[in-house]
Amino acid sequence: MHHRYDVLVVGAGGAGLMASLYAAKSKNVSVAVISKLYPTRSHTGAAQGGVGAALGNVNEDHWEWHMFDTIKGGDYLTDQDAAEIFAKDVIEAVYELEHMGLPFSRLDNGKIAQRKFGGHTREYGKSAVERACYAVDRTGHMILQTLYQQNVKAGTTFYNEFQVLDLIIEDNVCKGVVALELSSGEIHTFHAKAVILASGGYGRVFKITSNALSLTGDLMSIYYRKGLPLEDLEFYQFHPTGIAKLGILITEGARGEGGILRNDSGERFMERYAPTIKDLAPRDMVSRAIYREIREGRGVGKEKDAIMLDLTHLPKDIIESRLPDITDFARTYLGVDPVKELVPIQPTAHYAMGGVPTTIDGEALASEDGTQVRGLYAAGEVACVSLHGANRLGTNSLGDLIVFGRRAGLAAAKYAQKAEFETLPNNPDAFSKGLIERLRNGSGSDNAAKIRKELQDTMMMNVGIFRNGKDMEAQIQIVKELQARYKNVSVADPSARYNTELVEALELGFLLDIAEAMTASALNRKESRGAHDREDFTERNDNDWLKHTMAYRDMQNPGNVILKYKPVVLKGETLNFVPKPRVY
Repeated sequence: MHHRYDVLVVGAGGAGLMASLYAAKSKNVSVAVISKLYPTRSHTGAAQGGVGAALGNVNEDHWEWHMFDTIKGGDYLTDQDAAEIFAKDVIEAVYELEHMGLPFSRLDNGKIAQRKFGGHTREYGKSAVERACYAVDRTGHMILQTLYQQNVKAGTTFYNEFQVLDLIIEDNVCKGVVALELSSGEIHTFHAKAVILASGGYGRVFKITSNALSLTGDLMSIYYRKGLPLEDLEFYQFHPTGIAKLGILITEGARGEGGILRNDSGERFMERYAPTIKDLAPRDMVSRAIYREIREGRGVGKEKDAIMLDLTHLPKDIIESRLPDITDFARTYLGVDPVKELVPIQPTAHYAMGGVPTTIDGEALASEDGTQVRGLYAAGEVACVSLHGANRLGTNSLGDLIVFGRRAGLAAAKYAQKAEFETLPNNPDAFSKGLIERLRNGSGSDNAAKIRKELQDTMMMNVGIFRNGKDMEAQIQIVKELQARYKNVSVADPSARYNTELVEALELGFLLDIAEAMTASALNRKESRGAHDREDFTERNDNDWLKHTMAYRDMQNPGNVILKYKPVVLKGETLNFVPKPRVY
């Protein structure tokens, strides 16, 4: 089955819906969105804390301070042109969402409410500032609902429950995608002038993660399989506070409201690690501090592998009114009442700083020299602009979605207005059909679920919060062995409609690709920076490693990774910030 649209968006989370909305608002542009899920079930809905924007509704604030915090939080690997555009544009974007009808929480004077969040400061690091604009602890959910309604109004066409299998790219030009319709088992070819990737991250490569089951790095993997680069995959953020054992997120807003992290003796241990902003230090720092407390025997629980989040000193009405979802999560999943009891937490794999490399307008890059894949764009967690550098600042993910999703949508629409439809290759769905047939008709006896579990366990252990060369070298061999076993995976379920066994087998292939590129990138970066913390190279090394990793699949020798590098942009339009030591 064939379809044709001027602009095609893959993914219906915040970035995809923002991109599709702005493309749909452009003149004479037909727009469609393909999604694995129904749009309002996209993972953006799990984002709780807020959107950081220097509105200054509670205390004085300026975009320059937000830009500085973003760059410092990214441990100076952030491209400063992207940070400056972001810090300015996110202010307008928040007001725009408000005008679309997003029900932000309010101050007594009627303005959008703002609260403190980790790493956000005033006067370039002097003290914490109220910058996070929020809708209680359901901010991402509200963004999804608002943008979906606006897309319906704008006439966007939706193809829900479609699994994308391939990008149609020839001679550095993207011509469309091939996707599997889950409800029928049919293969569809989508012909487009411009394609925007907004398919999210790959947290399911780890054992404990806040990510939904659907976040398996699909489009990153497909891009990588084309011999195109993935940028900065070694940087993966672990959120400090996931529900113990489950990984379900407890928003940083809980600490923004005054929550305190305590070890087994009740000590507020963050005072030792970040004396100035304590529990509101950047996420990489808090996650490492928690793991050190656990490793040194100060954890809690039967296995001494968790830490406690203390909200009991806060007024009950604050907990119930400003943090209703996490309060419900704790009561439902742990049987713990945060009003009266401490909540056991562990760091959880949360967010990919790296992804498909792009320009500030979302144009996908084919190489470290700036060559572009014409007609292909990316935004959100699947992309690397690079706003987040080595460690994303809390609240900047939702800001990223609305700022760079909008820019990608506008750029793609502008391109589509001038471009003609490129001629599709003969049998554009041949690769995808072959992929499906191999899994359906294979005679192998290896089990996809077992391979996935081994991958997640070993990635958590060897490429997690703390890393070293020996463990990562071992992980490279483990991934190669799992890839060899994956070739023997077959699907027992013969059904065409909603074949979840088939989908999970496909997703495993994507995860193995991501693990391959990620582990090689991490092993080769011989320093500690942001979320990449090496026990054998403990210092940040700006002389040798102030640069972005570009990981390519070795097309001549599958299983190997070619690593190249490109410089960090160290100056915005008006400001630049020189790398400084990490002191909080």
